Amino acid sequence: MKKTQLKNLSVEQLIEITRTASAERWLAIYAGKPKDGNRMFDLLVAIRRELRMRGLDAQRQFLGLLDDPDPGTRCWAAVSVLEFAPSEGERVLAELAKLPDSLVGLSAEMTMEQWKAGAFKPL
Repeated sequence: MKKTQLKNLSVEQLIEITRTASAERWLAIYAGKPKDGNRMFDLLVAIRRELRMRGLDAQRQFLGLLDDPDPGTRCWAAVSVLEFAPSEGERVLAELAKLPDSLVGLSAEMTMEQWKAGAFKPL
């Protein structure tokens, strides 16, 4: 999907694509398919930027993904809300960081470390 196409989608559609792409990203990573994972990452970043341009009400739709069954989706949502809902994002990242032998958990833990150190730079 091209970035220009994202502008034509509703917030709800962007959130649903986020749900799917964030889960697929981690499946690709675990399957050893970094190109597919990177493609999903680029799409997720483009969606986050599009929602940021649409304002806080659009960004707040990420909050609904914090309880998604997929840990990769919860992680992406938690990182996405740190700027405007830090306590909610931190709560989910802390939960994910406890996952044993999980790359998602490691990612959550590293993000929390960067966030607490003031070195987190949102994409």
